[in-house]
Amino acid sequence: MRSRQNPQEKGVRASGVTAGVWPYQRGRGICPGRCFITNKMAMSASAELSKAVKQQYMELPQGDKVQVMYVWIDGTGEGLRCKTRTLDSEPKSIEELPEWNFDGSSTYQSEGSNSDMYLIPSAMFRDPFRKDPNKLVLCEVLKYNHKPAETNLRLTCKKVMDMVENQVPWFGMEQEYTILGTDGHPFGWPNNGFPGPQGPYYCGVGSDKAYGRDIVEAHYRACLYAGVMICGTNAEVMPAQWEFQVGPCEGINMGDHLWVARFILHRVCEDFGVVASFDPKPIPGNWNGAGCHTNFSTKEMREEGGLKAIEESIERLGKRHSYHIRAYDPKGGLDNARRLTGHHETSNIHEFSAGVANRGASIRIPRTVGQEKKGYFEDRRPSANCDPYAVTEALIRTCLLSEEGDEPVDY
Repeated sequence: MRSRQNPQEKGVRASGVTAGVWPYQRGRGICPGRCFITNKMAMSASAELSKAVKQQYMELPQGDKVQVMYVWIDGTGEGLRCKTRTLDSEPKSIEELPEWNFDGSSTYQSEGSNSDMYLIPSAMFRDPFRKDPNKLVLCEVLKYNHKPAETNLRLTCKKVMDMVENQVPWFGMEQEYTILGTDGHPFGWPNNGFPGPQGPYYCGVGSDKAYGRDIVEAHYRACLYAGVMICGTNAEVMPAQWEFQVGPCEGINMGDHLWVARFILHRVCEDFGVVASFDPKPIPGNWNGAGCHTNFSTKEMREEGGLKAIEESIERLGKRHSYHIRAYDPKGGLDNARRLTGHHETSNIHEFSAGVANRGASIRIPRTVGQEKKGYFEDRRPSANCDPYAVTEALIRTCLLSEEGDEPVDY
């Protein structure tokens, strides 16, 4: 019979998923035999509620009534809020949705003495949580005087997009995010330590490499159901970090679809009891940050000889680097400064660079584009928590409207 060695004395190496030891306590009245102590992930209390009980109610018929969830961006420029109203019939277009209002003093958007804010329906999607005929509606926010709220960047973005409609601008955004417990600790990481160094996690498979795939799959399917133009997903370089891609979207649709994809991700994570973080550098040190790389092209760039138009746009971007850095995160570049260090597949925030297949450059020209002399380019500077309306508007202003200087032109 083989002798059993005390794993505590041997030094058991914890995996990145369940960090624990097998305490050999036989004869002490504790854990007679095998006992594996796993880390308890901090999860929300609502995740512990019975989903089977909820499903009984969700299966009840709702008659001719329709639930419409209004979604908007709050005063932080990053957070999303939502509330629901009942309509008498299924809306077929945005025009059929009524304007609504909310208390802006509770969303960092107004004073309590004058708190009413207006919700203006702007984009409608199917609701993957309540299912058809119910809807999700992304809204613009207007102040009491019907002027746009400070974080309503959609209004000016749409105005700029309409100015270049004939150039058919396409965008694709690669949204990186990190799954956290409710205590802010990365999902699946040991409670008192770190997983193995980066290397095996990017596009990885296996429980010791991919943390939280259930959440990713649920989000993907929910986006497809909703009508969001999600086009892919993959595990990222840092464990518990993932990416989904949205696009190609034309004009204002890019911002609409990415914001709704983010909302759906937050709701999916709510059901699982965890948190989706868009912080550009959630873990300091030798770990990759999180960006929102933005791919951009016009009709001219996509046609034969389009590389010339791509190179002209990159030249304009190089002369306006500081303007774009300020537009590419909600804090005017302060968030991105933690990520854009020149390491971990990023350029330095103070320098502009471009290159073919160079992931350490500000702008990357894909190798196939360099070979075919047409296509698109990738701006790798936007942070994970950027406002897609601000990013896409800035690209149009610089590349297509040929703006210069540190301030946008008022049209």
